[in-house]
Amino acid sequence: MSVIILIKTNIFYLIKNLIEQYKLEKRRILMKQLSELLEQFRYIANNPRKQLDKYLAQGKKAVGIFPYYAPEEIAHAGGLVPFGVWGGQGPIERAKEYFPTFYYSLALRCLEMALDGTLDGLSASMITTLDDTLRPFSQNYKVSAGRKIPMVFLNHGQHRKEDFGKKYNAKIFDNARKELERICDVKITDEALKESFKIYNENRELKRKFIKLAASHPRSIKASDRCYVLKSGYFMLKEENNELLKEINAVLESMPSEDWDGVKVVTSGIITDNEGLLEVFDNYKVCIVADDVAHESRALKVDIDLSISDPMLALADQFARMDEDPILYDPDITKRPEYVLNLAKENKADGCLLFMMNFNDTEEMEYPSLKQAFDKARIPLIKMGYDQQMVDFGQVKTQLETFREIVELNRA
Repeated sequence: MSVIILIKTNIFYLIKNLIEQYKLEKRRILMKQLSELLEQFRYIANNPRKQLDKYLAQGKKAVGIFPYYAPEEIAHAGGLVPFGVWGGQGPIERAKEYFPTFYYSLALRCLEMALDGTLDGLSASMITTLDDTLRPFSQNYKVSAGRKIPMVFLNHGQHRKEDFGKKYNAKIFDNARKELERICDVKITDEALKESFKIYNENRELKRKFIKLAASHPRSIKASDRCYVLKSGYFMLKEENNELLKEINAVLESMPSEDWDGVKVVTSGIITDNEGLLEVFDNYKVCIVADDVAHESRALKVDIDLSISDPMLALADQFARMDEDPILYDPDITKRPEYVLNLAKENKADGCLLFMMNFNDTEEMEYPSLKQAFDKARIPLIKMGYDQQMVDFGQVKTQLETFREIVELNRA
């Protein structure tokens, strides 16, 4: 009898050991796949010029999509490559000739890229005029770089929810279609637009899913990884981006959720892609559980209604349903503060990090109402001065240390 018990015990431990080995091997394989995918995303995000040259070498034409809310689906439907232009690190010299010294640095850097040859190879640029920064930018671009890279001008109507506003914006989008057809010598059909809408809706959904998965895997997906995955999509055809997103989402879904002993935050602002800033995030164990960042989630919230037969009206309807953004007119001043606050509550964030770019008047004006909402809820909100050209992050580190101390006190 004792021999039988011994055999059963040995078999039990053998099976248990085999299961543990299987789990370890499975995790090793998944982590290897994840590492390889993250490296692809990182490479693409950090090498936009190589991406552009790759598409040009394939005989494709590319269109610069400047910040933000330009309906790049129109360019995609014409067989063109929509290519994101969101400034970046680098000098600002020639652009200063066209703007005062106190102008918004993201816009300055975008113009500098058009003037210094960084964007050479683009067949056209799509530029919106949704606030007081973008309006003069569009005109200065036109006279400085517009002869080399023609501009498609998008003068969105801010009264976007009313029927007359939707009709007006549909007309604006149709004019953009005709301009792209003329400049790039392509045909943009309704059928092609509807196919592009499906691809872009899928892309937004896959990114929303990745953001959720990244929040539940903070040890495997660092803040920098999260940024590069989202940023890479600006430099890829969306159907190609979709395939990579499907792969990384599948890997993360196969992995168990991870514990986290660092801070969990919601980020807010225009863009947070500075490599130095991302390194600080990683070193200070900052997990971004959700964001209200223009370069990231703001552009992903609203899909196109595929049931609307007129593609231009479908685009106008999508724009009408976009909310909670300082750049979009809304008489209800409580809507955005409540939205960002709910992001923090629903995702169990320890607080919000608000990155305020220099001379960004639109975001500055909304800060008091945002701060008031977070103070009332007793959830910390830290405003950080930020610029893409920043190299010294001493103040950011000090603020993060203060934030962490507040979080620890709140948890105690």
